[in-house]
Amino acid sequence: MDPFAALADPVRRALLERLARGSARVVDLADDHPISRPAVSRHLKILTQAGLVAAEDSGRERHYRLEPEPLQEVAALLARLSPTPPVPESALDALETEVRRTSRDRRRADPAALPREDTA
Repeated sequence: MDPFAALADPVRRALLERLARGSARVVDLADDHPISRPAVSRHLKILTQAGLVAAEDSGRERHYRLEPEPLQEVAALLARLSPTPPVPESALDALETEVRRTSRDRRRADPAALPREDTA
């Protein structure tokens, strides 16, 4: 299954967000949603088929964990779709520095030009 198709469902996205904080059992994941454990299991199966989730048996329990590698393809697409700023952030940092420097220089050169508070 394609990771993009697996991410189309809001319940599956929520499951991934939860698994990003650490592994969990189906019963733990079902507690966070108003759907049954079998429904959560079906969502986990789809996420597993997409390679986004891996299951590990620990005794009688099965723990699910996030597999972040397939999300790199999604992140790469989103990066390509996101507009790039017309001016790099470093240039804005330099502009801010220059504005502060100019303001400071003006205050030093003509202290009378500073705005005065009304004492009326």
